[in-house]
Amino acid sequence: MKFENFDPIKMSLIEKYAELIVTKGVNLQKGQPVILRGPIGASEFMRLVLRKCYQHSASYVMLEYIDSLAEKEKYLYGAEAAISYFPKWRADGYEELCKNNACFIRISGDDPDVFSDVPAEITGLANKTNSQGMKKVNRYTMSSELSWVVAGAPTPEWAKKVFPNLSSDEAVDKLWNRILEASRVNAADPAKAWDEHNESLRSKTDYLNSMQFKSLHYKSEGTGITKGTDLTVELPDNHIWSGGCEKNAAGIYFNANMPTEEVFTAPEKTGVNGYISSTLPFNCNGNLVENFVLYFKDGKVVDVSAQKGLDTLKELLATDEGASYLGEVALVPHDSPISNSNTIFFNTLFDENASCHLAFGEAYPSCIEGGEKMSEKELENHGLNTSLVHDDFMVGSPRLNIVALKKSGEAIQIFENGNWSI
Repeated sequence: MKFENFDPIKMSLIEKYAELIVTKGVNLQKGQPVILRGPIGASEFMRLVLRKCYQHSASYVMLEYIDSLAEKEKYLYGAEAAISYFPKWRADGYEELCKNNACFIRISGDDPDVFSDVPAEITGLANKTNSQGMKKVNRYTMSSELSWVVAGAPTPEWAKKVFPNLSSDEAVDKLWNRILEASRVNAADPAKAWDEHNESLRSKTDYLNSMQFKSLHYKSEGTGITKGTDLTVELPDNHIWSGGCEKNAAGIYFNANMPTEEVFTAPEKTGVNGYISSTLPFNCNGNLVENFVLYFKDGKVVDVSAQKGLDTLKELLATDEGASYLGEVALVPHDSPISNSNTIFFNTLFDENASCHLAFGEAYPSCIEGGEKMSEKELENHGLNTSLVHDDFMVGSPRLNIVALKKSGEAIQIFENGNWSI
């Protein structure tokens, strides 16, 4: 559905949403360059965000459309040398902008099944190639040196996946409604609503940081479809919980995810033991992985099963040594706006904010005191995982209970039946 077919009220909300992404998302400062990336199917919204950037005095906007169908042609018909090639000039261009204090806006909304008929080893190789090529650039965002935000915009393919019984236009319209609701755009004062939400998340991080728990024990019963969960996650000394807005290296506040409902930190790399079951589909490199169980020993995934997408998941875990370890532990109450919409988005940005989740791969350096200034080796020495990948998967449910253990040995239940109990 084109913007010209939306009524004025809907378009007013979409305009507010684009404004929020620029002002509350990256919090664009006068004279900053912007790197704006997103699916070609959301080009109208991308242009709207670009306009907002220039209205807020961006010095330059580098607009990059992602054409996944073109990528698919390369994956299906290109030689291995083509798939494993990454142009250095592309990374150099990004780095030049980063050195000039750029901010990153990523619009998410591609077809969740776009690479479903591409062999897993091909998408795995492509993902590894891109991650290696952009490793230096990605450090700017992983360490929050620069401001960045990921937000969503419907494409017809994504909308039809979420609402398969609707026409394409109806599905896009309904998905817009869900995105605007989840992003607090419907509030009387959206900016104020985000300030209040950030403060609510900060109250949780303040509590967790004051406690400096030693470990978290995840426990839930199976449903007959999945095995359930019994997992212990140790936390490193001097870990930091974050959530909502954060500060970049220049002290500017930004929101990295719109929407967001999570508070998160990094686990101790070698301190994860037990098993855990996924609770929502995991969008992995354009393929869906569903109903999988991971078995951990001393931090590493030592076995895995899945009802769908097992090969894709195994390729991800084989990306590098760190890919089979965890880099993030995030807490999200089941009773939250996205979860309460009773919508499976098949999109990590939204589904991860409906559910407690973990992430394979790289830990955020900001999740440990002084981490932003540490080398990879130093981060590893402090218990944080390093990897080319960082991929979130969902494990929360109304059956999930989490007990936190203090260094004194005292146990405190922080999640009961899927929701905060503190």
